[in-house]
Parts: sequence; C-alpha cells; structure tokens
Amino acid sequence: MNICLFDEFEINKPLSVKDERAQHILKILHKKENDEFFAGIINKKSGTAKITKITEKEIFFTFEPSEADDPRPLFPLIMIIGFPRPIQLKRLLRDIAALGVCEVHLTGTELGEKSYMESNLSKKENVFEMLLDGTIQSGATKVPEIFIHKNLRECINIINERSLINRKFALDNKSPECSLNGALKKYITSEKAFADNEYVTAAIGSERGWTDNERKILSDNGYILCGMGNRIMRTETAATVSASIILNYIGALK
Repeated sequence: MNICLFDEFEINKPLSVKDERAQHILKILHKKENDEFFAGIINKKSGTAKITKITEKEIFFTFEPSEADDPRPLFPLIMIIGFPRPIQLKRLLRDIAALGVCEVHLTGTELGEKSYMESNLSKKENVFEMLLDGTIQSGATKVPEIFIHKNLRECINIINERSLINRKFALDNKSPECSLNGALKKYITSEKAFADNEYVTAAIGSERGWTDNERKILSDNGYILCGMGNRIMRTETAATVSASIILNYIGALK
C-alpha cells in the first residue's frame, strides 16, 4: 500500500482501527500520534495526512492536499479486454491500473466462457475495488474508469460514439497483419503528449481469442490486427505486455 486513499466523505473523519488502511498505518508504517503519512482522495489530489489522536477504536487525522497536480496521471490508453477467468481478473486489473491506463472495457466474446461474466468478481463494484488496488500500488489517486459490455460490437459502438481521435490496435495470434511494434512505429510517429481527445485503444480477446466474425468487426472499425511474437499468452499477460509496449511508445514511461 503505497498511498492511503479515501473517499471525500472519509477525509478528516475518524478511521476505524479495524480498517485495512488503519492496520497498514499502525502495523506496517508504525505511525504514532503527530506522525504523517502519504494519502489522497480517490480521483482527486494526493497530499499529507497527520495523525492527531489514536484510541483503541479509531485513528483521528487531518489531511492537507498538495498544491500541485497529481504527478501520476492516467494515460490516454483505453483497454478492451475479453472477460478472463475470475482468478486472472484480479491480477490483470491490478496490473493495468498500476500502469495508469485511463479506461478498461470488459466485454463478453464469442469464444469466451459465459459464466465468467456472471461471477461475483465481475460485478462493477468489485471490478472497481481491483482497479483501486492497482492504483494504490502505484501511489496514485486516479482510478481507471470501468465499463462492462455484453459483446464486442456493443463495446466498440459505445467507444465510437465519443468521436475520439483514436489509434486502434487489436492483438491476434492467429492472423495478424503485422507486429504490434511495427504498427506502433507506423501509426504513432511522435512521443509528445497527446491532446485531450487523442487516445490509443488496444483490444485483447478472451482465452480462446477472437472469432472470424469478431476480427471483421474490429477491422471494419479501424482496428489493426497485431501480433506479439509466436508464443500464446494468457489474457492477463497479453494485456499487461501490450499496455507496457504502447505506453512506452507514447512516452508515458519516461
């Protein structure tokens, strides 16, 4: 836990000692009265919290936000991900949130296991908690926005409605047009910061990949089918690796 994040309504209110954050403050950081710790408000500024009192039941603290903007912004990378196994979902969301992607679109796919979407872990509130874990790991405050879709066509249509300036790539290990690196070199020619409406979208299928119908949907909507070598990766691995490669290309990892 590299930052303690709070909802706005929790700031400057007592924190139960049973809370996971309190346990971290007391047992891991070994903080005492008048000590300070790194904290922030979810999706807002980070800053410094100061412990004013510790009782058997609660920690009392004040919070002073930093005057500067959060130095760990989200990056203009949108991830479309076919629902993975629930056991993979937590790791996947934690890792891509830590990398700083701005949006995650979880979608059903034609070859994906339908029961994965019905898992309790796949409910929007639980998905948010997984993304929050990754945000805390990165020491940031801004949590990627989460969207859940029934199928790929619905997912793409919703993204298209926003009329973004968008460079689009879809990973495919069956019939890629080129490598992801090659596509990025061709279509992303500058490492300067993107404008507010400029994004990269990367689509990763579920564990059995895309169907021919889904490949056509992607191609018809401007997605370039790309490969990352001849090894078959888990969805969670492909998502993390592709996000890292793209973020490097747009200058986010400098």
